[in-house]
Amino acid sequence: MNAQGAAPLQSKNTQAVALPRSTSIISPIVDFLSVGGLSMVVLIPLLLSGVEDLQSIVSLGIVVWFQIIINYAHFMASYRIVYRDRQMILKHKAATIWVPLIMLAALVFAIIEVDYGSRVLMTAFFAIGSGYLAWHYTGQAWGMMVSFAHLQGTRFDRTEYWLIRGGLRILLAWHVVWFLRYWTSVETYGPVASLNLYAGVAYDAVTYGTVLAFLLGAVGLMRMRLRSGQGPPFRAVVAWAAIFVWYAAVARWGLAGLFLVQFAHALQYLEFPARVELNRAIRRPGGHPVSHMVIYGAAVLTATFLVTLFVPGPTKSVAATLLGFGPTSVAPILVSYFISVHHFFTDGVIWKLRMPEVQEDLFSHARPIAATVPVPPLWWEKRFWRRG
Repeated sequence: MNAQGAAPLQSKNTQAVALPRSTSIISPIVDFLSVGGLSMVVLIPLLLSGVEDLQSIVSLGIVVWFQIIINYAHFMASYRIVYRDRQMILKHKAATIWVPLIMLAALVFAIIEVDYGSRVLMTAFFAIGSGYLAWHYTGQAWGMMVSFAHLQGTRFDRTEYWLIRGGLRILLAWHVVWFLRYWTSVETYGPVASLNLYAGVAYDAVTYGTVLAFLLGAVGLMRMRLRSGQGPPFRAVVAWAAIFVWYAAVARWGLAGLFLVQFAHALQYLEFPARVELNRAIRRPGGHPVSHMVIYGAAVLTATFLVTLFVPGPTKSVAATLLGFGPTSVAPILVSYFISVHHFFTDGVIWKLRMPEVQEDLFSHARPIAATVPVPPLWWEKRFWRRG
């Protein structure tokens, strides 16, 4: 979830926003756990314990499979939003049609190129994927903060926006240089491996900069309290603090830590598309929200299972690399990057929180019922539940 350009959140229906019925996405405890509370409860004790090798206390295979199930579920939930109807597909043609076609062509050429002994396109895939992942993580953290501030009836002003997002941008830079340092340390392709020394210097510099990132964010949160007379929403603070804990885990445990962080990131995301689906079901005249959500959950889980079954082993390839055994082909990891980068791109266009229709889908449960915009019934609801 990415709140691009979402500094102050505003709505055309200011009266409805002023009379919220709920300050949660699902519930206070579910919000807290999913937005970062659960990951901090697990990761902070592990970090303080001084454990250097996660495999000494947890099975990497179990972590990998839990991660891929939750990760692909959050991909499928995102695709449900962007591909839910023809109007949505055509509205975001770049994300739904053109970008995947261009990426598919690049993936095929990258595989062919590797067979001929060159790895320029594969290198570009990895570099773009890493940069976009960093943008995605930090953008989602900000999106969480803006969403919970909106539900509480407050917002971050422009100065607080730049302070907090400035800190998150430093974390984005840290993520990128961490990846470059790791990648250049294990890569045997000469042009990439030769950058390892420079990547190490950049990593050390940006690591010190993360202290500044924390201070900038803390000042922004304190300023919000002094300006508004009330503290920032607790769950917004949790989302902000969680990403620092996540990157501390990556710094300590490397790629194994990133598996845990991706699990936490996907879990953080899932309740938001679920709330969109539920709000649209509630707003649909004559709809059956409970039955609809059962079907929705089953469809997401089925799609997750099928992708996990038929995508050619991306997680196994990554795990093999982590354990020191190279994958037999670059195709699996490139397919994995294809899905991830496409997800990042679609997320960036469907979660623009400044857009009234996005606010309507995500926050209509927090407004008077009369102020919500009805959603047309689905074809199967008209066929089976509205007969007669």
